[in-house]
Amino acid sequence: MNRKIIFALVAVIFIAVIVGVSFLVSSLKEQIKENEQMLELAEMDKLEMQNEYQNFARQYEEMKMQINNDSLMAQLEVQEKRTQELLEELRRTKANDAAEITRLKKELARMREVLRSYVLQIDSLNRLNTELTTENEGLRRSNEEQQQQISTLASEKETLSDKVAIASQLDATAISIQAKNKKGKPAKKIKDVKKFQINFTISRNVTAAAGNRTVYVRILKPTGEVLSGGGTFPFENRNLEYSIRKDLEYAGEELPVTVYWDVAEMLVAGQYRVQIFADGSNIGNGTIVFEK
Repeated sequence: MNRKIIFALVAVIFIAVIVGVSFLVSSLKEQIKENEQMLELAEMDKLEMQNEYQNFARQYEEMKMQINNDSLMAQLEVQEKRTQELLEELRRTKANDAAEITRLKKELARMREVLRSYVLQIDSLNRLNTELTTENEGLRRSNEEQQQQISTLASEKETLSDKVAIASQLDATAISIQAKNKKGKPAKKIKDVKKFQINFTISRNVTAAAGNRTVYVRILKPTGEVLSGGGTFPFENRNLEYSIRKDLEYAGEELPVTVYWDVAEMLVAGQYRVQIFADGSNIGNGTIVFEK
Protein backbone atom coordinates (compact mmCIF):
# COMPACT_ATOMS: atom_id res chain seq x y z
CA MET A 1 0.00 0.00 0.00
CA ASN A 2 1.24 3.46 -0.84
CA ARG A 3 2.97 5.12 2.14
CA LYS A 4 1.05 8.37 1.68
CA ILE A 5 -2.24 6.52 1.92
CA ILE A 6 -1.11 4.80 5.11
CA PHE A 7 -0.08 8.12 6.64
CA ALA A 8 -3.43 9.65 5.67
CA LEU A 9 -5.35 6.77 7.29
CA VAL A 10 -3.32 7.09 10.49
CA ALA A 11 -3.99 10.84 10.57
CA VAL A 12 -7.74 10.29 10.14
CA ILE A 13 -7.79 7.71 12.94
CA PHE A 14 -5.78 9.99 15.21
CA ILE A 15 -8.16 12.91 14.62
CA ALA A 16 -11.18 10.69 15.28
CA VAL A 17 -9.66 9.54 18.59
CA ILE A 18 -8.97 13.16 19.63
CA VAL A 19 -12.55 14.19 18.80
CA GLY A 20 -13.95 11.21 20.71
CA VAL A 21 -11.86 11.90 23.79
CA SER A 22 -12.85 15.59 23.76
CA PHE A 23 -16.53 14.67 23.57
CA LEU A 24 -16.14 12.17 26.44
CA VAL A 25 -14.34 14.73 28.63
CA SER A 26 -17.06 17.33 27.94
CA SER A 27 -19.81 14.84 28.86
CA LEU A 28 -18.03 13.86 32.08
CA LYS A 29 -17.64 17.52 33.09
CA GLU A 30 -21.35 18.14 32.51
CA GLN A 31 -22.30 15.07 34.57
CA ILE A 32 -20.00 16.13 37.41
CA LYS A 33 -21.61 19.61 37.43
CA GLU A 34 -25.11 18.11 37.59
CA ASN A 35 -24.09 15.76 40.42
CA GLU A 36 -22.61 18.65 42.37
CA GLN A 37 -25.85 20.65 42.02
CA MET A 38 -27.97 17.72 43.22
CA LEU A 39 -25.62 17.10 46.16
CA GLU A 40 -25.80 20.79 47.14
CA LEU A 41 -29.61 20.65 47.22
CA ALA A 42 -29.50 17.43 49.24
CA GLU A 43 -27.11 19.04 51.74
CA MET A 44 -29.49 22.01 52.15
CA ASP A 45 -32.38 19.62 52.75
CA LYS A 46 -30.35 17.70 55.35
CA LEU A 47 -29.33 20.94 57.12
CA GLU A 48 -32.97 22.06 57.37
CA MET A 49 -33.87 18.72 58.95
CA GLN A 50 -30.98 18.98 61.43
CA ASN A 51 -32.13 22.46 62.48
CA GLU A 52 -35.65 21.23 63.11
CA TYR A 53 -34.48 18.21 65.13
CA GLN A 54 -32.28 20.50 67.24
CA ASN A 55 -35.23 22.85 67.75
CA PHE A 56 -37.40 19.93 68.93
CA ALA A 57 -34.75 18.85 71.45
CA ARG A 58 -34.52 22.41 72.78
CA GLN A 59 -38.31 22.64 73.14
CA TYR A 60 -38.41 19.43 75.19
CA GLU A 61 -35.67 20.75 77.48
CA GLU A 62 -37.61 24.00 78.03
CA MET A 63 -40.89 22.18 78.68
CA LYS A 64 -39.24 20.01 81.35
CA MET A 65 -38.31 23.19 83.21
CA GLN A 66 -41.96 24.30 83.27
CA ILE A 67 -43.60 21.27 84.88
CA ASN A 68 -43.36 19.31 88.12
CA ASN A 69 -45.41 16.29 87.07
CA ASP A 70 -43.16 13.20 87.39
CA SER A 71 -45.09 11.10 84.89
CA LEU A 72 -45.13 13.83 82.26
CA MET A 73 -41.48 14.62 82.96
CA ALA A 74 -40.53 10.98 82.26
CA GLN A 75 -42.45 11.04 78.97
CA LEU A 76 -40.71 14.24 77.88
CA GLU A 77 -37.30 12.76 78.69
CA VAL A 78 -38.06 9.70 76.53
CA GLN A 79 -39.07 11.88 73.59
CA GLU A 80 -36.08 14.19 74.06
CA LYS A 81 -33.74 11.17 73.99
CA ARG A 82 -35.42 9.83 70.86
CA THR A 83 -35.06 13.23 69.17
CA GLN A 84 -31.32 13.29 69.99
CA GLU A 85 -30.92 9.75 68.62
CA LEU A 86 -32.60 10.69 65.34
CA LEU A 87 -30.46 13.82 65.11
CA GLU A 88 -27.30 11.74 65.47
CA GLU A 89 -28.56 9.30 62.82
CA LEU A 90 -29.17 12.23 60.48
CA ARG A 91 -25.70 13.65 61.10
CA ARG A 92 -24.15 10.27 60.23
CA THR A 93 -26.28 9.89 57.10
CA LYS A 94 -24.88 11.05 53.79
CA ALA A 95 -27.02 13.66 52.03
CA ASN A 96 -27.25 11.50 48.88
CA ASP A 97 -28.65 8.49 50.79
CA ALA A 98 -32.21 9.05 49.56
CA ALA A 99 -33.77 6.07 51.35
CA GLU A 100 -32.38 7.00 54.78
CA ILE A 101 -33.17 10.71 54.34
CA THR A 102 -36.78 9.80 53.42
CA ARG A 103 -37.07 7.61 56.53
CA LEU A 104 -35.74 10.38 58.78
CA LYS A 105 -38.17 12.87 57.19
CA LYS A 106 -41.06 10.56 58.11
CA GLU A 107 -39.68 10.33 61.64
CA LEU A 108 -39.44 14.13 61.71
CA ALA A 109 -43.13 14.48 60.81
CA ARG A 110 -44.04 11.96 63.52
CA MET A 111 -41.91 13.77 66.11
CA ARG A 112 -43.62 17.04 65.18
CA GLU A 113 -47.01 15.45 65.93
CA VAL A 114 -45.74 14.13 69.28
CA LEU A 115 -44.35 17.56 70.24
CA ARG A 116 -47.63 19.15 69.24
CA SER A 117 -49.56 16.80 71.56
CA TYR A 118 -47.33 17.68 74.53
CA VAL A 119 -47.65 21.41 73.84
CA LEU A 120 -51.44 21.05 73.92
CA GLN A 121 -51.32 18.89 77.05
CA ILE A 122 -49.14 21.34 78.99
CA ASP A 123 -51.16 24.29 77.75
CA SER A 124 -54.33 22.57 78.98
CA LEU A 125 -52.76 22.02 82.40
CA ASN A 126 -51.74 25.65 82.58
CA ARG A 127 -55.22 26.84 81.64
CA LEU A 128 -56.70 24.64 84.36
CA ASN A 129 -54.26 26.00 86.91
CA THR A 130 -55.03 29.55 85.81
CA GLU A 131 -58.75 28.95 86.24
CA LEU A 132 -58.21 27.53 89.72
CA THR A 133 -56.00 30.48 90.59
CA THR A 134 -58.67 32.93 89.46
CA GLU A 135 -61.38 31.18 91.53
CA ASN A 136 -59.29 31.32 94.68
CA GLU A 137 -57.62 34.65 94.12
CA GLY A 138 -59.10 36.19 97.28
CA LEU A 139 -57.69 33.43 99.52
CA ARG A 140 -54.32 33.28 97.81
CA ARG A 141 -53.67 37.01 98.24
CA SER A 142 -52.54 36.30 101.81
CA ASN A 143 -50.20 33.51 100.75
CA GLU A 144 -46.89 34.71 99.33
CA GLU A 145 -45.95 31.29 98.00
CA GLN A 146 -49.13 30.93 95.98
CA GLN A 147 -48.78 34.47 94.67
CA GLN A 148 -45.42 33.38 93.29
CA GLN A 149 -47.10 30.41 91.65
CA ILE A 150 -49.51 32.75 89.86
CA SER A 151 -46.58 34.75 88.51
CA THR A 152 -44.80 31.57 87.40
CA LEU A 153 -47.87 30.24 85.61
CA ALA A 154 -48.26 33.52 83.73
CA SER A 155 -44.64 33.33 82.61
CA GLU A 156 -45.02 29.71 81.50
CA LYS A 157 -48.11 30.54 79.48
CA GLU A 158 -46.25 33.28 77.65
CA THR A 159 -43.40 30.87 76.85
CA LEU A 160 -45.83 28.23 75.59
CA SER A 161 -47.19 30.63 72.98
CA ASP A 162 -43.87 30.21 71.15
CA LYS A 163 -44.25 26.42 71.27
CA VAL A 164 -47.73 26.62 69.75
CA ALA A 165 -46.22 28.36 66.71
CA ILE A 166 -44.18 25.21 66.02
CA ALA A 167 -47.14 22.93 66.70
CA SER A 168 -49.32 24.94 64.30
CA GLN A 169 -47.12 24.20 61.28
CA LEU A 170 -49.03 22.50 58.46
CA ASP A 171 -48.17 19.04 57.11
CA ALA A 172 -48.72 17.75 53.56
CA THR A 173 -49.31 13.99 53.53
CA ALA A 174 -50.41 11.31 51.05
CA ILE A 175 -48.37 13.01 48.32
CA SER A 176 -48.76 11.42 44.87
CA ILE A 177 -47.34 12.55 41.53
CA GLN A 178 -48.96 11.45 38.29
CA ALA A 179 -47.77 12.10 34.75
CA LYS A 180 -50.40 12.40 32.02
CA ASN A 181 -50.10 12.08 28.26
CA LYS A 182 -51.99 14.25 25.76
CA LYS A 183 -55.10 12.06 26.23
CA GLY A 184 -55.03 12.47 30.00
CA LYS A 185 -53.88 8.89 30.52
CA PRO A 186 -50.92 7.84 32.73
CA ALA A 187 -47.57 8.31 30.97
CA LYS A 188 -44.63 6.08 31.87
CA LYS A 189 -42.07 7.44 29.42
CA ILE A 190 -40.79 10.98 29.67
CA LYS A 191 -41.39 11.73 25.98
CA ASP A 192 -45.12 11.16 26.47
CA VAL A 193 -45.58 13.48 29.48
CA LYS A 194 -47.76 16.52 28.76
CA LYS A 195 -49.00 17.34 32.28
CA PHE A 196 -48.12 16.68 35.93
CA GLN A 197 -50.94 16.06 38.41
CA ILE A 198 -49.90 16.37 42.05
CA ASN A 199 -52.25 15.27 44.83
CA PHE A 200 -51.71 15.74 48.57
CA THR A 201 -53.63 16.29 51.78
CA ILE A 202 -53.16 19.09 54.30
CA SER A 203 -53.45 17.27 57.64
CA ARG A 204 -55.91 18.19 60.36
CA ASN A 205 -54.35 20.62 62.84
CA VAL A 206 -56.51 22.19 65.52
CA THR A 207 -53.65 24.46 66.65
CA ALA A 208 -53.26 26.09 63.22
CA ALA A 209 -55.11 29.34 62.61
CA ALA A 210 -57.98 29.03 60.15
CA GLY A 211 -58.00 31.24 57.06
CA ASN A 212 -56.58 31.69 53.58
CA ARG A 213 -53.30 29.95 52.74
CA THR A 214 -51.00 30.06 49.72
CA VAL A 215 -49.28 26.79 48.86
CA TYR A 216 -46.21 26.75 46.60
CA VAL A 217 -45.13 23.58 44.76
CA ARG A 218 -41.62 23.19 43.35
CA ILE A 219 -40.98 20.46 40.74
CA LEU A 220 -37.26 19.73 40.41
CA LYS A 221 -35.79 17.99 37.39
CA PRO A 222 -33.08 15.31 37.79
CA THR A 223 -30.56 18.11 37.16
CA GLY A 224 -31.85 20.05 40.17
CA GLU A 225 -33.44 22.79 38.05
CA VAL A 226 -36.99 23.93 38.87
CA LEU A 227 -39.76 23.53 36.33
CA SER A 228 -40.72 27.19 36.25
CA GLY A 229 -44.12 28.61 37.08
CA GLY A 230 -43.06 32.19 36.46
CA GLY A 231 -42.64 33.42 40.02
CA THR A 232 -40.82 33.20 43.35
CA PHE A 233 -41.72 33.14 47.04
CA PRO A 234 -39.75 34.10 50.19
CA PHE A 235 -38.14 31.31 52.21
CA GLU A 236 -35.51 31.75 54.95
CA ASN A 237 -34.19 35.16 53.85
CA ARG A 238 -34.08 34.26 50.15
CA ASN A 239 -36.46 33.78 47.22
CA LEU A 240 -37.17 30.35 45.76
CA GLU A 241 -38.63 29.72 42.33
CA TYR A 242 -41.90 27.79 42.27
CA SER A 243 -43.64 25.68 39.63
CA ILE A 244 -47.24 25.96 40.90
CA ARG A 245 -49.05 28.36 43.23
CA LYS A 246 -52.35 27.42 44.87
CA ASP A 247 -54.53 29.65 47.07
CA LEU A 248 -56.87 27.76 49.40
CA GLU A 249 -58.96 28.22 52.53
CA TYR A 250 -57.93 26.11 55.52
CA ALA A 251 -60.28 25.56 58.46
CA GLY A 252 -58.11 23.30 60.61
CA GLU A 253 -59.58 20.09 59.18
CA GLU A 254 -58.05 17.64 56.69
CA LEU A 255 -58.02 19.26 53.24
CA PRO A 256 -57.31 17.37 49.96
CA VAL A 257 -55.50 19.42 47.29
CA THR A 258 -54.82 18.77 43.60
CA VAL A 259 -52.62 20.95 41.37
CA TYR A 260 -51.47 20.68 37.76
CA TRP A 261 -48.42 21.73 35.75
CA ASP A 262 -48.51 21.78 31.95
CA VAL A 263 -45.25 20.76 30.31
CA ALA A 264 -43.72 23.81 28.66
CA GLU A 265 -40.08 22.77 28.33
CA MET A 266 -37.87 19.81 27.47
CA LEU A 267 -37.95 17.00 30.06
CA VAL A 268 -35.25 14.39 30.66
CA ALA A 269 -35.50 10.90 32.09
CA GLY A 270 -34.69 10.31 35.75
CA GLN A 271 -36.01 11.19 39.21
CA TYR A 272 -38.22 14.26 39.66
CA ARG A 273 -38.71 15.71 43.14
CA VAL A 274 -41.67 17.69 44.45
CA GLN A 275 -41.36 20.11 47.37
CA ILE A 276 -44.44 21.69 48.98
CA PHE A 277 -44.23 24.94 50.97
CA ALA A 278 -46.73 26.92 53.04
CA ASP A 279 -46.43 29.57 55.76
CA GLY A 280 -42.68 29.84 55.19
CA SER A 281 -42.04 26.11 55.80
CA ASN A 282 -41.38 23.00 53.72
CA ILE A 283 -44.44 20.91 54.62
CA GLY A 284 -43.95 17.86 52.36
CA ASN A 285 -41.88 16.16 49.66
CA GLY A 286 -42.36 13.47 47.02
CA THR A 287 -40.58 11.83 44.07
CA ILE A 288 -41.34 10.14 40.75
CA VAL A 289 -39.00 8.39 38.28
CA PHE A 290 -39.42 8.39 34.47
CA GLU A 291 -37.91 6.15 31.83
CA LYS A 292 -36.67 7.47 28.51
